[in-house]
Amino acid sequence: MEQRTPKHFTPQSDPSIGAGLTEEVAAFVLDTGFDAIPGEVVELAKKSILDGFGLALSGSVAASGRIVQAHLKDVAGAGEAVVIGTGMKVPSRFAAFANGVGIHADDYDDTQLAVAEDRVYGLLTHPTAPCLPAAFAEAQTRSLSGRDMLAAYLVGVDVECKIAEAISPRHYQHGFHATATCGTFAAASAAGRLRGFDRETLQRALSIAGSQSAGLRENFGTMTKPFHAGRSSEAGVVACDFAELGWSATDKILEAPRGFFQAHGGGYDLDAIRGKLGAPWTFADPGISIKPHPSGSLTHPGMTEMLSLIKEHGIRAEDVEKVDVGTNHNMLNALIHHRPRNELQAKFSMEFCMAILLLDGRANLPEFTDETVLRDDVQAMIERVDFHMHPDAEAAGYAKMTTIIDIRMKDGRTISGRADFGKGSPANPMTYEEAADKFRGCAEFAGWPKDKGERIIDLVADLDGARDLEALAAALSA
Repeated sequence: MEQRTPKHFTPQSDPSIGAGLTEEVAAFVLDTGFDAIPGEVVELAKKSILDGFGLALSGSVAASGRIVQAHLKDVAGAGEAVVIGTGMKVPSRFAAFANGVGIHADDYDDTQLAVAEDRVYGLLTHPTAPCLPAAFAEAQTRSLSGRDMLAAYLVGVDVECKIAEAISPRHYQHGFHATATCGTFAAASAAGRLRGFDRETLQRALSIAGSQSAGLRENFGTMTKPFHAGRSSEAGVVACDFAELGWSATDKILEAPRGFFQAHGGGYDLDAIRGKLGAPWTFADPGISIKPHPSGSLTHPGMTEMLSLIKEHGIRAEDVEKVDVGTNHNMLNALIHHRPRNELQAKFSMEFCMAILLLDGRANLPEFTDETVLRDDVQAMIERVDFHMHPDAEAAGYAKMTTIIDIRMKDGRTISGRADFGKGSPANPMTYEEAADKFRGCAEFAGWPKDKGERIIDLVADLDGARDLEALAAALSA
C-alpha cells in the first residue's frame, strides 16, 4: 500500500519557485543571536545535548566504535577535538565523524517528531547525531563558549528539521535516510556559524554539503546506519573547510530545479520552510523526542504501553499464549526485521521489543546484544508475537504512531492496550533529571567513571554559562 504524494509536492521546474531560499537559510544561521532564542528552547536543547554525549560514550564501546577508532589511528593525525570516550584528539572533521557514529550507534538518539498529515510520525530525522558532533568539534577547535556552541547547535538542528519537513515524503519512502541527507546541512550550518562565515561563504558551504548528501535506508539494521550520521556530520565540516578555502559552488542548492529538493524528493513544500526557521523552533513545536529504549522510535509507543500493561496486570511471560501488535502500514515498512538474529536487527523488530519486555521487564542497552537476541527463550517468545497492520491504527493517520496491543493469556483472558506516543515524546516528556538517568545508564555501559559522568551532567546544565569547553571536553575524554 503506497502513500500518495500530496499535490503540493510538484516538480520544481520553474527557477523562480523558492528563489532565494538557500540565502534565507544562511541568513537565519548567521543572524540569529543567542539572546533571540527562547530560554525554554535552550533548556530543551540541553537535554538533547546531554543525551547525545551519553550516547557517544556508550557508542564508543560498540563494535562500530572500535572500528572507527582503529580507522582514525591510521588516517586522522593529531588535532584539537575530542573523540568522546577515548583519549584521542583529532582534527574537527574526524571528531565529527567518530562522534556522529557513536551517538547513532545504538539507535538510541533523539528523533524529530513530524506531525503533518502526509508524514510518518517520528520518521524524519535524528537531529542531534549529525549536528552536535560538528558543533562540539568546531567550538573546541576555536576555543569558543558554551553559548556559541548552543546557538550553533540550535540553528543547525532547526535547518535540518525544517528541510526534512519540507521535502516530499517520497524522499524517505523511496529509501533515503533523512538523518544522513538532511543532517549534512545541519553540520555545515553549525560549523559555518562557528567559523564566522558571511552569507555568501555559507551558501557555498551548504551547496558543497548538499552534493555530499547521501544515505540509504536499506542499510538499517547494520553498522552503516550510524555510519550515515557520522559521514553527514563530517561532510558538513569538510564543506566548510573547502568553502573557507574559496571552493566554488552554487548559491541555490536547495531550491534549484537540479538542486537538493528536486533531485532527492521530486519536489518540496515551500511553505514548510519559508519563514519557518526558528518560527517556531522545532524543539518547541512540534518537538523532539528523547528515546527511552535503544531501538527504532516507532517501537516506543508499543513498548511504553507493554511495560504499563505488564506492571498493571502482573503479566508473566510463561502465562502468555500470543501477542498481537497492530500499527499503520508505514510502521511495518520501517520495522522490517520480524525474526532478528542480531542486536542491530533487533532494534528494528517490534517482535523482539515486545518479547524482551515480557521476559526481562526492561529493554535498555544490556538487553540489545547478540547474545540476548539469540537466547532460546527470546527466540521462542518472538515466535508468539504477530506484528501486522491494524485498520484502526491505519485510520488514525500517520501523524502519530498508534500501536494496538492484544495479549492473549493461557487462561483465556485478553489484555489490551493502545498508545499513540511513547515516553520521551513531547506528549510524555522526560525531565532533565530523567534524561540524566538515561545518561548515567549509557555512561555505566561504557564503564565511564561516575565522578566524570556527574561532572558532565552539571556542565551541560550550565552550558550557556561556560566560557569555554575545556572542562566538558576533559570530562568526555579518557
